[in-house]
Amino acid sequence: MELVWHLVLIVLLSFSCWGLDWKSDRNFISAAGPLTTDLLHNLRGPLGNQESPFVTGDKEIYVCRQPLPSFLPEYFSSVRAVMITHYKVFLPWAQLLPEGSSENPDKETVQCYRQLLEALKTAQLQPLVVLHHQTLPASTVQRTEAFADLFADYASFIFHSFGDLVEIWFTFSDLEEVIMELPHQESRSSRLQILTDAHRKAYEIYHEKYASQGGKLSVVLRAEAVSELLLEPSTSALAKDAVDFLSLDLSYECQSEADFRQKLSKLQTIEPKVKVFIFNLKLQDCLSTKKNPSDLFFSLLTALSEEQMLTIGFDLSTFLSCSSSSKKSRSCSLTDNLTLQTALQLDPETAVDSSLPHSAYQRVWEMFANQSRAERDAFLQDVFPEGFLWGVSTGAFNVEGGWAEDGRGASIWDRVGHQNTAKGQATPEVASDSYHKVDTDVALLRGLRAQVYKFSISWSRIFPTGQGQSPNLRGVAYYNMLIDRLLDSHIEPMATLSHWDLPQALQDRGGWQNESVVDAFLDYAAFCFSTFGDRVKLWVTFHEPWVMSYAGYGTGQHAPGISSPGVASFKVAHVVLKAHARAWHHYNSQHRPQQQGRVGIVLNSDWAEPLSPERPEDRRASERFLHFMLGWFAHPIFVDGDYPAALRAQIQQMNKQCPTPVAQLPKFTEAEKQLLKGSADFLGLSHYTSRLISKAQGDTCIPSYDTIGGFSQHVDPAWPQTESPWIRVVPWGIRRLLQFVSLEYTRGKVPIYLAGNGMPIGESEDLINDSLRIDYFNQYINEVLKAVKEDSVDVQSYIARSLIDGFEGPSGYSQRFGLYHVNFNDSSRPRTPRKSAYFFTSMIEKNGFLTKVVKRLPPASKANVPRKIRAFTFPSEVPSKAKVVWEKFSNQPKFERDLFYHGTFRDDFLWGVSSSAYQIEGAWDADGKGPSIWDNFTHTPGSNVKDSATGDIACDSYNHLDADLNMLRALKVKAYRFSISWSRIFPTGRNTSVNTRGVDYYNRLIDGLVASSISPMVTLFHWDLPQALQDIGGWENPSLIELFNSYADFCFQTFGDRVKFWMTFNDPTYQAWLGYGSGEFPPNVNDPGWGPYRIGHAIIKAHARVYHTYDEKYRQEQKGVISLSLGAHWAEPQSPGVPRDVEAADRMLQFSLGWFAHPIFRNGDYPDAMKWKVGNRSELQHLATSRLPSFTEEEKRYISATADVFCLNTYSSRIVRHATPRLNPPSYKDDRELTEREDSSWPSTATNRAASWGMRRLLNWIKEEYGGVPIYITENGAGLKDPKVEDTNRIFYHKTYINEALKAYRLDGVDLRGYAAWSLMDSFEWLNGYTVKFGLYRVDFNNVSRPRTARASARYYTEVIISNGMPLPKEDEFLYGQFPKGFSWSVATASYQIEGAWRADGKGLSIWDTFSHTPLKVGNDDTGDVACDSYHKIAEDVVALQNLGVTHYRFSISWTRILPDGTTKYINEAGLNYYMRLIDTLQAASIQPQVTIYHWDLPQALQDVGGWENETVVQRFKEYADVLFQRLGDKVKFWITLNEPYVIANLGYGYGTAAPGISSRPGTGPYIVGHNLIKAHAEAWHLYNDVYRARQGGMISITISSDWAEPRDPSNQAEVEAARRYVQFMGGWFAHPIFKNGDYPEVMKTRVRDRSLAAGLNKSRLPEFTESEKRRINGTYDFFGFNHYTTVLAYDFNYASWISSFDADRGVASITDRSWPDSGSFWLKMTPFGFRRILNWLKEEYNNPPIYVTENGVSQREESDLNDTARIYYLRSYINEALKAVQDKVDLRGYTVWTLMDNFEWATGFAEKFGVHFVNYTDTSLPRIPKASAKFYASIVRCNGFPDPAAGPHPCLQQDAEPTTSPMREEDVQFLGLRLGTAEAQTALYVLFALMLLGVCGVAFLSYKYCKRSKQKQTQPGEQELSHSSSF
Repeated sequence: MELVWHLVLIVLLSFSCWGLDWKSDRNFISAAGPLTTDLLHNLRGPLGNQESPFVTGDKEIYVCRQPLPSFLPEYFSSVRAVMITHYKVFLPWAQLLPEGSSENPDKETVQCYRQLLEALKTAQLQPLVVLHHQTLPASTVQRTEAFADLFADYASFIFHSFGDLVEIWFTFSDLEEVIMELPHQESRSSRLQILTDAHRKAYEIYHEKYASQGGKLSVVLRAEAVSELLLEPSTSALAKDAVDFLSLDLSYECQSEADFRQKLSKLQTIEPKVKVFIFNLKLQDCLSTKKNPSDLFFSLLTALSEEQMLTIGFDLSTFLSCSSSSKKSRSCSLTDNLTLQTALQLDPETAVDSSLPHSAYQRVWEMFANQSRAERDAFLQDVFPEGFLWGVSTGAFNVEGGWAEDGRGASIWDRVGHQNTAKGQATPEVASDSYHKVDTDVALLRGLRAQVYKFSISWSRIFPTGQGQSPNLRGVAYYNMLIDRLLDSHIEPMATLSHWDLPQALQDRGGWQNESVVDAFLDYAAFCFSTFGDRVKLWVTFHEPWVMSYAGYGTGQHAPGISSPGVASFKVAHVVLKAHARAWHHYNSQHRPQQQGRVGIVLNSDWAEPLSPERPEDRRASERFLHFMLGWFAHPIFVDGDYPAALRAQIQQMNKQCPTPVAQLPKFTEAEKQLLKGSADFLGLSHYTSRLISKAQGDTCIPSYDTIGGFSQHVDPAWPQTESPWIRVVPWGIRRLLQFVSLEYTRGKVPIYLAGNGMPIGESEDLINDSLRIDYFNQYINEVLKAVKEDSVDVQSYIARSLIDGFEGPSGYSQRFGLYHVNFNDSSRPRTPRKSAYFFTSMIEKNGFLTKVVKRLPPASKANVPRKIRAFTFPSEVPSKAKVVWEKFSNQPKFERDLFYHGTFRDDFLWGVSSSAYQIEGAWDADGKGPSIWDNFTHTPGSNVKDSATGDIACDSYNHLDADLNMLRALKVKAYRFSISWSRIFPTGRNTSVNTRGVDYYNRLIDGLVASSISPMVTLFHWDLPQALQDIGGWENPSLIELFNSYADFCFQTFGDRVKFWMTFNDPTYQAWLGYGSGEFPPNVNDPGWGPYRIGHAIIKAHARVYHTYDEKYRQEQKGVISLSLGAHWAEPQSPGVPRDVEAADRMLQFSLGWFAHPIFRNGDYPDAMKWKVGNRSELQHLATSRLPSFTEEEKRYISATADVFCLNTYSSRIVRHATPRLNPPSYKDDRELTEREDSSWPSTATNRAASWGMRRLLNWIKEEYGGVPIYITENGAGLKDPKVEDTNRIFYHKTYINEALKAYRLDGVDLRGYAAWSLMDSFEWLNGYTVKFGLYRVDFNNVSRPRTARASARYYTEVIISNGMPLPKEDEFLYGQFPKGFSWSVATASYQIEGAWRADGKGLSIWDTFSHTPLKVGNDDTGDVACDSYHKIAEDVVALQNLGVTHYRFSISWTRILPDGTTKYINEAGLNYYMRLIDTLQAASIQPQVTIYHWDLPQALQDVGGWENETVVQRFKEYADVLFQRLGDKVKFWITLNEPYVIANLGYGYGTAAPGISSRPGTGPYIVGHNLIKAHAEAWHLYNDVYRARQGGMISITISSDWAEPRDPSNQAEVEAARRYVQFMGGWFAHPIFKNGDYPEVMKTRVRDRSLAAGLNKSRLPEFTESEKRRINGTYDFFGFNHYTTVLAYDFNYASWISSFDADRGVASITDRSWPDSGSFWLKMTPFGFRRILNWLKEEYNNPPIYVTENGVSQREESDLNDTARIYYLRSYINEALKAVQDKVDLRGYTVWTLMDNFEWATGFAEKFGVHFVNYTDTSLPRIPKASAKFYASIVRCNGFPDPAAGPHPCLQQDAEPTTSPMREEDVQFLGLRLGTAEAQTALYVLFALMLLGVCGVAFLSYKYCKRSKQKQTQPGEQELSHSSSF
C-alpha cells in the first residue's frame, strides 16, 4: 500500500494543473499536524511515562512546555519520511502574551516555540504557523474596540520572533470560534468586522516589514462561508484582498460528490483566480463506500481537477497514521483503511482507528495483555495527589422516603412501589427516611470525614408535576437545609439533577420518549442552578443514563417498566443526551460566570475483557460492548457530538441482516452535534464490575441489548461473588476502564470523577462486620491509585456507594450498599457504621495507602481560663453564706422556676462528652495491661454487679478507636473527656513498668482528637487503681501519693504537648464512700466511720502534689489547666422557712462538694460544718480524737488554691431535712445529721429522678461559696433501662438541665465555661453492669463488633452544640402589631358550668345533673347545682364582661332550661326569659352574643332513650334549634350548633369520663355518636339557612376542638404520620365532612375499616354516609369555630387487633415535652407555637375558611392570689401566635378566652380554674373578682393586639381614664360596687337604712337583757348560771 501512496503523490506532484508554485523552487504543500495532547499521549508508548508534561491539559491543541518531548525529532522525521512537507503549528496568544502586550511576553513559552519550529526545520518540515487558536487573552476580550490594534501588535511580535523560521502564516484558523469568544453585546457582523480589521492590519504589517523573503499570509475560512464573505465589501479582504492565497476548511462527502462539486463551483466566482490551500480536510459518510484511502483521494483530486481549482496544497492528516511500538520506536504511514472516526467526520488530531491495533481499546488491552497475575495484582503503596476528593453517594429515591410529604409529586418509582405493595414487596415510600434525617446523615458524613457528598435532587419534590411553573417551596427548603448543613460541616455538595426518578406526571405523557421532556428538564435544571448554585459547585445532570435507557425502557426491570430494547431504549438515550447538553449550555451561558461551578454527567460502565483474547472477533466484541455501554453517551458528549461509529455500524448491520429493523437509532442534526460536543466539564464514572465478552453466537433477530450489540456477556467463575448477581469482584478492571476512558474520551482535557464504586452485602450476612466490602474497597481503590500514579489518568475523586443502605429498586432492601447499616425494621431507621465506614475514613485520612504520618497539630482551642483561681483564705460559715441561694430560689413559683429560657453561652463555650477507661476500653489484659481493682472485683464471685458483668471487653474502645473518633466528629463536640487507665500505662502502677503499647493507644487517641479539632480533657484517675498498688494497701498507703505523682508526671511529659485540660481525680466522694465506706465498690473496704475520711485525706494530698508538679514543671511550656472533678446532688431544704432544714441542706453540700472543694478552693482545710459535726459526734462516741483527720498548717498552705477551674459532676437533687441519727456504729452518712429523699413527682431515670432546676441552684451555690471560679460541668446525663435509639426522655433531661445551666450563666452571672454530657456511649455502669444505658450512642453488647448507633439524643445534643445553647427560634420571636379592623374579641362560658339553678323555674334534668350526682364521677363530689349562679347574676356577669372590654360574649343555652324533656312538647318560658334578659343586657352594653346551642348538657330524658347513639336525636336537636332561632334569632347573629363534638363522642361515649359516662362500647359508641352529631349539625345549619338566614341575617357553624400534634421524633416518618393522624382523628373527624367533602378523613376510614376486618368483622365500625348525606353535610358552615388549648408529641403505637377503641384505631400515643410549662390540668401544657401551626393547618387543609377561635385558655390550681402570671404568659404568647397566623394569611376573624370566671370544670369539679375572674366559693354571694390576667386581656382588646413599644407609649395601654360604661341609663349610680338606676338605688338605700335601725334596736335589746341577767347572777349565782347556760 505504501507503493500506491507514492504513486499517488508522484502523479499529484507531476499533474500539470497542480504545478502552481509561488516560485520555481517551491514544492506542492502536503501538510500534517498540529500536535495535540492526545497525539503525544499516544506516541509515548504502551505503558506511557507518568512524567510527561503533556498528558493532561486544558486544551486539545498542545501548548508548548519545556522540555520538549524527547521523541519529537523521531516523530517529525517519520512524518517527513512519508512525503509530508509542511507541519501546522498553532500559537497560543494568551500564553505567549499573558498580559496582552508585546512588552511583557512569556519568555519561556517564546523560547519553547522557537525550539519546536527549529525541530521541524531540522526534520525538513516547513512550519505552517497559525497566529491565534482557541483562548483570547483576557485583556483583549475586555477591550474589543482596540482588538485590531492589539492583534496587530501581537502579530508584529510573532513575525519578529519567529520570522526567520516561518514562511507561511495564518492569522486565524477558526473565525467562528473567535467570534464566539468576543463579547456577545455586539452583533455577529460587528464581531466579524473586528476580526477582518485585525487580519488586514496583520497582513499589512507583514508585507510592509517582514515579507522580504517571499513569505505568505492567509486566514482559514470555512468553504461554505467564502461566498458570503465576498458579498460584503467590508469582509471581502478575508477571501481575496488581504490574503496571498485562499485557505479552506473543507468537508468532502464520499456519498455525495455533487454537493462537493457545488461547493467548489462557488469558489470560481472569485476574480481574479486565487490559489487554494486545503488547510483542513474532513471526510464524511465514507464508511459505507468501502473505498480505500487512495481511491478516495483520487476521487477528490478528480473533483478538484474538473473544477479547475488552482490548488497549492492539501491537508493529509486524515490519511496519516502514527504509532509507537512496544520498543519505543515511532513510525508514521499513510493508512490502507479509513478509520471509523475519520469516516464520521472527526478532526484529524482526534482520529484513532478503532478497527486497527491502534484504537483506544486495543491499546489499553495491549498494555495489560501480557501482565502476569502477580504484576496485575501487585499492591501499590502510595498516596493520591493532594486535593483528591473523597466522598460517598446516595440517590433520592434510594434513601429519601417522604414520598408524599410536603407536596412532593409522585415519581415513576412511586408507581412501581405501589404496584409492589400490592404484591407484598418492598417500596421506597419511607426508604431510609433521609427526608426527615438531614442532620443525622450529615453527622454520618462528618464522622466519615467525607469531603464530598453526591446526592440527587428529587425532581418531583421540586416540581410535583415535572413542570416548572410553581416550585414546591417545602421541597426546596429541604435541599437548602441539606446543602447548608453540608457546607457548615465543610463537605462539598455534588448535586445530581436526575437519578432515574422522573416525575410520574411526565411519564404519563411519554416520559423520556417525549421530546417535550427536554424543555421540562431544562426548566428544572435552570431552577436548581439559580436556587442552589450559589453553594453547589459540582453538578451532575444525569446519573447513569444507560441504566434508565437499558433497564427502564429496554428490559423493563426498572421504572417505568417499559420493555422496548430496540426502539424506546435508543429514543430515551437520544432525548436524555439532548436534555443534558441543553442544561450544560444553559449553565455555561447563564450561571458559570457568577457561580464558577462545573457541570458533568455520570456514566456507568463495566470493563469488557475478551472471553478468548486470541480471537480478534472477541476483542472487537469487547470494544463494541464498551461503545454500546459507555460510548453510547460518552462519544456524543466527549468526542464529536454523535454516536460511536461502532454502534451505528452494528445497528445498521443488524437491520440489514434482519427482515425488519431490530433497532431504531435516532440521528442528531448538525446543530445538535455541535450542542452535544464538549458539553461536560468532567466525566463522572460509575464502575462496579467487569465482564468477559464474546462475539454473539448465532443469528437472531429478536431485539435485545446483547443481540443488537452483537456480543455475549460472561463471567469468570473464579471471580468472587457478591450479594448482587451482576457484581463480581474484579478490581483490575477499573484500572483498564479508566485508561480507556482517558484515551478514548477525556484525553487529558477533561477530569474524571469516579462517582460510584461499591458492592452490596446481603441481609443474611454479618450486617456490621463487612470484611468482604473492605477487601473490595481496598483492591478497587488501589487499582484507581495505579491508574492515577502509573498511568497518569486524571482521576480527581473517589466516591463510594453508598453512605447508607437504601431501596435498591427491584431487589428492594435485600442488597445493602451502605457504609452505614440501616435497620429498616425500626421506624427510626437507625444508622450503624459498618467496619467499612471506618476503613473508608482511614483511606481519607491517609489519602491512599501509605502509613498515616501523624502530624502533631496544636490542640483545638479551649475555653479561656485563668491560670489560677484566687482562693478564699477564710473558712466557710455554718451555714455558709451560700444560703442566699435558697433565699433566692426556694420560694419561686413552679411556673417561674421551670419556665424555659432562650439564649446562648459564651462564644468559646466548651461542649463535650465524657467516658472513662474501665467503662469503655475493654482489652483488660491486652498488650501488657496490668489488672486494676475493677478487673479483680468483677472477676471475684459475689461482686454484686448485675448479671455478673465485667469490663473485660466493655465497648472495646481499645480496639475501636476509629469508631469512637467517628462518633465524636459526628457529634461536633469541641472536647472529649476520657480517663487514662493507670494500669495500661504502668501495669504495676510504677514508672518502672511503662507499657509502650498502652502509651501508643492514648497517643493515637489524642492525635485523632486533635486532628479532628477536639480538645482532649484527660482524667488521670477514674476509680481504676492498679491492683498491684492495692496489694500494698492502696490509697491507705502513704506511698501512693508519690506513686500517683510519678504516673501523672509521665502523662504530663508524654501527652501534655497536646492535652491542655487535666483532671487528677473523678468524683473522690464516691470513691471514698463506696470504696472504703459502704464497701460496695472495690477495694470493698467496709469502714463507714473512718475509711472515707482517711482516703479523702490522701486523695486531697495526692491531688495537691500532682498540681504542684504540673504548675512547676510543665505549665509554662504547655500552658494547660488542671483541676479535679467533684460530684454532688443539689440539696433542697424540705422546709425553706425552717433554718435547721436550710442548714442541713448546706451541710449535705459541704459533706459532698465541700469535703474536697473547701480545702482546694478555699483555705486548705475542711469546711467547719464538717469538722464540727464529725468532731462533736466523735466526742459523743467517746473517741479521743475526731475521725476526720486534720491537716498541718504547712499542708493547708500547700493544698489551698490547687485548682485552676471547678469541674462538676451532677445528676439529680435531693429533698433534705434535719435529722438526729444514731451515734453508733460511726458512719460518714450519719455524720451529716440529715435525711434525704427524692420527690416522687420528679421524672424518673434508671438511677435518679430528674430535677433540672437543681442544676441552676447548685451552680449558684458554687459561685457563692467559692467565688467567681470558672466552672466546667464534666458529667451530666440520664441513665435509662430501655436500649432503644429513641430516647426522648434523655433528650428532655439534657434539654432541661442545659437550660438551667444557661439560666445560671445568663441570668445569675455564673462563670460557666463548658458542659460535657455523660456519656458518649453505653458502657459498663459499675454495679449496674450493662443494664443502665447513659450513652448518646447505643452499643450492642451482644455483637462482638460492639457497633455504635446514634440515639435521638445524639442528634439533639449536636443541635445544641451548633446553636451554642438554646437561642430563641426566629418563628418564636414576639411579634408586635394589630389584628385586622373589626376583629372580634370575646370570652366564653357554658351553661352547666356557670348557671347553677339546676332545678329552678322548671328546668329539666340534663345528663350532667345526673353525672355529677353519681358517686366517684366528679372530683371532690362537686356539682353544678349552683356553680357561679349566673342564672341569678346577669348584672354581675355583664360587669365582668365590661371589665374586659370585649366585643362579644360566647355562652351556651341549656337545652333542658328551654325544653325540660328535650322535646317541644313543653317550652319553658322562664328559661327563655333568662336568655332574653341576658341578651338584652349584653346588647345594651354593646356586647354581641355568640350563642352555642349545645355544650354537652343533653336532656336526661333523651339520654334515657339512647341519647346521641339514637338517631332520633337528630330530629330532636333540629326542633330545639328551631325554637332558639325563632325566639332569639332576631337578636342573635352568631350561632354555634355544637361545642367540641370530639369530647361529646369520645369522652362521653368512649372513655366515659364525661356525661353520660358510657364506656362499654369504646369501639363503636364514639363513632355512632359522632355520626349523629354531624347529621344534627347539618340539619340545624340547613334549617337556619333555608328558613331564617334571609330574615335574621346571622351566621351559623360548629365549634371543633383539636390539639396540635408534633412528632415525638421529627426525623421519624412513622411519627410524622402519627402526628398527622392524631390531628385528623381529633379535629378532622368532624371538620373533614363539614369543611371538605361530606365524609370522614381517608386515613380514618382506612384504619377503622382495616382494624375492623382484622378483628373478624365484616364491615367497618365507622358508619358510612350515603351519597345524599355527604352532599347535605358538605359545606354546612359559615365559619370555622375552633377551640384549642395545647400541643402533644405523638408517636406511632400499635394496639393488638382485638382491641376495639378509638385510641386503638388511631394508633397514636402521646407525651409532652418536659420543658413545656405545666397548667392546672394534666392534659394542658403551655405550647403557644402549636396554636399558629394548627391555625395554618386549618388554612391549608380546609381552604382557608373564616376562623373564630371560640375557646383558648389555661387552668391553674390553688391560685394563692390574683396575680396569675402563668395565665398572662399563656394569653400573651398564644394571642401573639394568633397574630402571626394572621400574618401568615390565615383568615382569623375572632379570638375568645376560656373563660370569663372560675367555674365547674366538668369531671374535675372546681379544682381547675380557667377564669380571668376569681370566684370566691366560700362567699355565698359568689363575687367575680378580676385577676391580673383580666386586666392584661382587657389591654389587648383595647389595643386590638400588641403595640410596638419602640413606637412609644400607646394610648390603649394607659389605665382606664373613664369609669366602665354601663349597659343601663346614663343616670345610673354606683352602689356597693354595683351600677343601679336611681330608683333601685333609693330602694336599696331605704332597705339598708331599715336594716341599720333593726340592728340598733337589736343591740339595745340585748344590752338590756344582759344588764338584767347580771343583776340576777349576783343574787343567785350557782343554780341560775347553770340554768341559763343550758337554755342558751
